[in-house]
Amino acid sequence: MIDPAFWRDKKVLITGHTGFKGAWLCLWLHDLGAKVTGYALSPPTNPSIFECAQISSLVDSIIDDVRSKESVQKAINQANPDIIIHMAAQPLVRLSYQYPAETFEINVMGTVNVLEAARVAVQDGMKIKAIINVTTDKVYENREWVWGYREQDVLGGYDPYSNSKACSEQVTASYRNAFFHPDQYHQHGVAVATARAGNVIGGGDWAMDRLIPDCLSALIKGETIVIRNPKAIRPWQHVLEPLKGYLMLAEKMWANGKDYSESWNFGPNEEDARSVEWIVRQLCERWGAGARFEAERTEPQWHEAKYLKLDCSKAKGVIGWKPNWSLEQTLDSIISWQKAYQRKQDVREICLAQIAAYTNEAK
Repeated sequence: MIDPAFWRDKKVLITGHTGFKGAWLCLWLHDLGAKVTGYALSPPTNPSIFECAQISSLVDSIIDDVRSKESVQKAINQANPDIIIHMAAQPLVRLSYQYPAETFEINVMGTVNVLEAARVAVQDGMKIKAIINVTTDKVYENREWVWGYREQDVLGGYDPYSNSKACSEQVTASYRNAFFHPDQYHQHGVAVATARAGNVIGGGDWAMDRLIPDCLSALIKGETIVIRNPKAIRPWQHVLEPLKGYLMLAEKMWANGKDYSESWNFGPNEEDARSVEWIVRQLCERWGAGARFEAERTEPQWHEAKYLKLDCSKAKGVIGWKPNWSLEQTLDSIISWQKAYQRKQDVREICLAQIAAYTNEAK
């Protein structure tokens, strides 16, 4: 499990801190006593968990573009971080079809800018100990296998989003090999890893064109939920699951960087890879009276994988990470979060209460 003593007063730079996952991570790290600097564009949605939870009052928030090499360098110099967790991205598959060039600029060159700025900072004497690039479960060449993809499987990516994240993995591998090679760890002292997770769900996600936000929006309005790919199977997990993985990985990298400078999968247990239709049916049952759904009658405009699972044996066996919550518990937590929000409860307290419940269950 996570060691709170490790994180106390650690300087952590998070790119993408205004997004859904980034906001949850900021809250968790602040609660652990870390000194957090965030670097990102303004929140991508309105409302946003970043603004509702007033996270800017908890962290040193820098609003800027990861595509700006100079701004990224300035932010790293200012933060002087012990640990960098790079999460800034264009994260939506369907949006990547509309804006492919922008998706590659953000997801590939954004990664280059972060790693290059870190390289220059280390060269100038800064003591960065660990860098984690957060990618996605979609980096693999999807062959519609019924078994999970392992870290050594071939990278690919059909759509611009998935492919850009696979490219981000390759960029990270190049910087690790060329400048932060594990075999020379005793000289440079920097561990570099990638973390692959996807289909992350939880309270406070208002992103466009994502299953849970779309479902909740329809439920709140009393409308029929329309799902476009009901039979598609995905590795669904609560947002805290991969975040725990990133934190545990960072602790291991700090203690023994040479052995953890690799790629890591963080996904749910086998039984929690479920179809879109199963997820929506469960949400409707939990919501109660009036909840209903139907499949979209037109063919999907864009290609989407039908089957995707991760094999997380490495993270479980080597790091000691494992999921805390079943998918049923995750869906319960989402409905609970949403109804507390509708009752106008304090968003920060809602999140912190769920973080506490999650971590207590792991003890």
